[in-house]
Amino acid sequence: MNVSLYIAKRYLRSKSSNNAINFITYIAIAGVILGAGSLFIVLSGFSGLKDFTLEFTSVVDPDLKAQPAEGKSFMLYPFDVEKLDNIEGIASYSKIIEERIIIESQDKNALAVIKGVDENFQKVVSIDSVIDHGDWLDQKSNQIVVGWGISNDLSLGVLNFTKNINVYVPKPGTGQITSSKNAFSTVKVINVGVFFINESLNETYVFSSIDLAKKLLNYERNQISNIEFKLKDGVDIKEVRAQIQTALGDKVILKDRTQLNDALYKMLNTENLVVYLIFTLVLIIAFFNVIGSLIMMMLDKKQSLSTLYNIGATLKDIRKTFFLQGSLMSIVGGIIGIIIAFIVTLLQQHFSLLMITPTLAYPIAIEIENFFIVFFTISILGIVASKIASVRITESLINNI
Repeated sequence: MNVSLYIAKRYLRSKSSNNAINFITYIAIAGVILGAGSLFIVLSGFSGLKDFTLEFTSVVDPDLKAQPAEGKSFMLYPFDVEKLDNIEGIASYSKIIEERIIIESQDKNALAVIKGVDENFQKVVSIDSVIDHGDWLDQKSNQIVVGWGISNDLSLGVLNFTKNINVYVPKPGTGQITSSKNAFSTVKVINVGVFFINESLNETYVFSSIDLAKKLLNYERNQISNIEFKLKDGVDIKEVRAQIQTALGDKVILKDRTQLNDALYKMLNTENLVVYLIFTLVLIIAFFNVIGSLIMMMLDKKQSLSTLYNIGATLKDIRKTFFLQGSLMSIVGGIIGIIIAFIVTLLQQHFSLLMITPTLAYPIAIEIENFFIVFFTISILGIVASKIASVRITESLINNI
């Protein structure tokens, strides 16, 4: 039997004759429990926020997007379309035209990006699910659908024929501009819907038919800006991506959803790391209580330690006893904290205890990796704290009774 482990368990369960030491020990254990629980809840909360944020990108971003390798557009010829149609892994794809524009209504104007889409766009992304009010546009019309931010800035309603809405885009070319008519291409439009995705997209995009965008930009028949793809369920994305790249050649660059939101993913991952480091620092401070508790226990058990030493226990064995006691205190406290935090997160998921708005509960996600992160962090810090405390035991401390 491991004598050091046995004694460590006894010390962990038993109470000291000194109430002050018991109080310090309880505080140390409570600090580990609260620290572990807090870290788990914060990581789960951040996971929920991350999923909540990325949920919007899954609505409006395709599985794959083909962008021009050079310039703002490329040519998609009928033989290119035939090649794409022959790729089994593609469920649907939509041809897109994008360009910066000025949208104006009754002396109010805003900078935006027009996104001309074809009839397949609704099959590629779930755009219908983000239409806040109004309807989706008709392809054979001058209808547009704007974001909530643009609608608010320009005071645009839905199907308000009393307000003129004009879309402007600079004409390509060189030379001196003599009049605004020669400088801009313009088209009158009618707003039929307002979408709500997030603050950035709400103030950026104006959807239109691809024919309207092509007319506004004076594009050629086969000229487009992007192609957005929806893939069939269960297909190998890498394989389908390679087939699309072969079909379209070097004139396009393919990006998946993660690459399209590269800056967003980097920001979320950085914030997650910063939050973890901040709470780890809080845990490090909490583990000073563990060190203090172990040192007080050593002083309280000094006579017992001397007896152990005199009957043959080595200094290494005695140090190991308190090292194991501190490690067990940290691990047990960490497990209890994780269990309590897990129950709290379940209650939040099912009963929405904390609300951001009257209709929106604080998002929280329980991920397996968070269990391991918290347990690993608590275990490492507990082992380090226990090691720091245990090396305080010396022969002079044991013999000085």
